[in-house]
Amino acid sequence: MLSKPTSRSGRRSPFRPQRGVVLLMALIVLVVMTLAGLALMRSVSTSNIIAGNMAFQQSATHSADAGAETGVAFLEGSTAAALYTSITSGSGVRYLAYRQDPAAGQTWDNFWTSSIPASAINTLPADAAGNTVAYVIHRLCNNEGEPSTVAACSTSPVDTGSSGNSQGAGVVALLAPPQTYYRITTRVSGPRNSLSYVQVVISM
Repeated sequence: MLSKPTSRSGRRSPFRPQRGVVLLMALIVLVVMTLAGLALMRSVSTSNIIAGNMAFQQSATHSADAGAETGVAFLEGSTAAALYTSITSGSGVRYLAYRQDPAAGQTWDNFWTSSIPASAINTLPADAAGNTVAYVIHRLCNNEGEPSTVAACSTSPVDTGSSGNSQGAGVVALLAPPQTYYRITTRVSGPRNSLSYVQVVISM
């Protein structure tokens, strides 16, 4: 016949089964800490991706300056008569002597790929950051031709002066010729599918 366990002093001790409460609490805390660590790692990874994408986007925007500067140099180096008609062939800079605008609700990217003639787009070699710069130059007139004879040609207002350099009587009023507006649209595509559009409007 079995006897109940007794202590070393000879007294009987009550039987206390192991419940494992501490082990259960430790497992719960371990699971919570694991989930928190995973959430932190994912948050840091997402932040790094966002920061990287913003850096690529900023780099693409900075690269657009090259297209704008090349377009400005072309306009400054061309005679007024040479800009009356479009240039869509040859090895030089391409140019459109008429205006094109996206339709209502149409994005510039869709307009670029579907409406602008491919022969009018100028593409520069990829830069050190891996960005490819393409630009197109529009003269802001409805049609080709000399600006004064073209309907709805965007030009600066005629500047008239009420006096000359002196304040004497009978001075001749100064009359400045109007300048024509040109729009340079630059499209930059870079790493991680970054895409940026930059527009510059100048008068000459």
